[in-house]
Amino acid sequence: MPPKSTKVAIIDLGSNTARLVIIHAVPGYSFRLEDEIREMVRLRCGMTTSGLSVEAMTRAFSTLRLFSRFCATYEVDLVLPTATSAVREAANGPEFVERVERELGLTLRVLSGEKEAYYGVLGALNEVPADEAVVLDIGGGSAQLSEVRCGRFYRGKALELGALALTERFVRGDLVTANELEALTSEIERQLDSLSWLKKKKKGMLIGLGGTIRNLASMDLERRQYPLNTFHGMTLSLASVEESAALLTDLPFAERQRIPGLSSDRADIILPGAMVLASAMTRLGIKDMVVSRGGLREGIFFEHFWQHLPYPVNTDMRHFSVLNIARNYQYQKSHANHVRYLADRIFEQLAPLHGYGASEQELLCAAALLHDIGALIGYHGHHKHSQTLININGLPGFTAREIALIGLLTRYHRKGTPSCAEYRGLLNEKDGKLLICLAAMLRLAEFLERGRNAAVDDVVAHWTADELQLLLVADEFPAVEVWEAERQAVPLAEMAFKRKVVLQSTAPQGGVAPPAGGRRRHGRGLIAR
Repeated sequence: MPPKSTKVAIIDLGSNTARLVIIHAVPGYSFRLEDEIREMVRLRCGMTTSGLSVEAMTRAFSTLRLFSRFCATYEVDLVLPTATSAVREAANGPEFVERVERELGLTLRVLSGEKEAYYGVLGALNEVPADEAVVLDIGGGSAQLSEVRCGRFYRGKALELGALALTERFVRGDLVTANELEALTSEIERQLDSLSWLKKKKKGMLIGLGGTIRNLASMDLERRQYPLNTFHGMTLSLASVEESAALLTDLPFAERQRIPGLSSDRADIILPGAMVLASAMTRLGIKDMVVSRGGLREGIFFEHFWQHLPYPVNTDMRHFSVLNIARNYQYQKSHANHVRYLADRIFEQLAPLHGYGASEQELLCAAALLHDIGALIGYHGHHKHSQTLININGLPGFTAREIALIGLLTRYHRKGTPSCAEYRGLLNEKDGKLLICLAAMLRLAEFLERGRNAAVDDVVAHWTADELQLLLVADEFPAVEVWEAERQAVPLAEMAFKRKVVLQSTAPQGGVAPPAGGRRRHGRGLIAR
């Protein structure tokens, strides 16, 4: 029995936007995003040596009041409010924080630059497995660059390279001039030079997060007609970033607002952020970076969610991400586990025939656990619903290709001829062959557990050049399972393994299995016609 669930709210008051996320969590067991609000506050706008402007503070205060009321209406159990660069750098930041606490009852935790970098790393590492990496978070007021060693935050620093901060300092008109571009480039390079450790990082892994990078990723997805509905597992190339930067340089503001994938309220500030990302990638010698959906807010949440761990990063992220979505969509645990067991047994025994290894086996087991989650939407078409839920939610820790394959395996776990056509660009011809093979094994496992009562305890495989025999270990003849498997699973298995597939049982038809040590094979092959 999992522990009691809680509703956790994280408030992130940034220099450009304020965000509220509400996460339903069972600590250490499962979590899901329940709601979120994003409001453009431009807290840094008009900031001087005297501090935040009255207008900016008014916008921020109104937004925080809205967030506070929303949390009360939602009956949130825990609120974790934070503020970042604009508040920590403003001369009147402490007065603003005191007013928020006095009038709204929210105790804003003003994060240092290093702490902001730390939480961004926590959010990223709970989504993207990495032992050694550089993490770049481009916000409105600052950009955090962090080094990951041995799967943990090692060091990080906030630089004054936020998209809004750079825009306010260097861009004066609608179109960026050549002189402004030169000044921006010079400032970006100067600040990156201040990180001596960054110069030593070459050909490593770069993980990117924050609103600027998510918008650049969205623009890239639109250009590529990307087939998944999630950033999980997505990579963004330097060539794409440079293409976006060139487009943003050439277009006036009104036309930038209409660029597919770009939020209209970022159209005026995103170019400097794109230049920061391109400079960092060039300096690191990286052609492709990994996009993380998780960042500061998620890092703060995971510190709470994984508080029982020595370090708040799940080291078995891929397995947990599968279990998390399964639990959120109320999977039938005993049925899914037995399907996974049978699929795993078939995979291992047929390894000499298919030639695949541990990575492909992991995809099969993940799909076995998730194949029925679409039933929460509705039984009819639940195989399609399962794929949709995987596409929308993603699977942290898996690549985009792997997410697509797992989704397709759930799509074809009960009928249809497996096809990769809808994922052109992500999958290739070899993946098509892999999909058919894994889908055949999953479909066999599903229909050998058709009665949802573990009637088939195990499967033992034998084969010749022409025939594949599957011996079903059962106490009683599994009539329903054999009947369904013959019709629904055997034809695909014959396609995958290029052999006639014969189902046999240790229990005779109409009877029970003989005593241990005296079992005999069912003498009649049950062959699909």
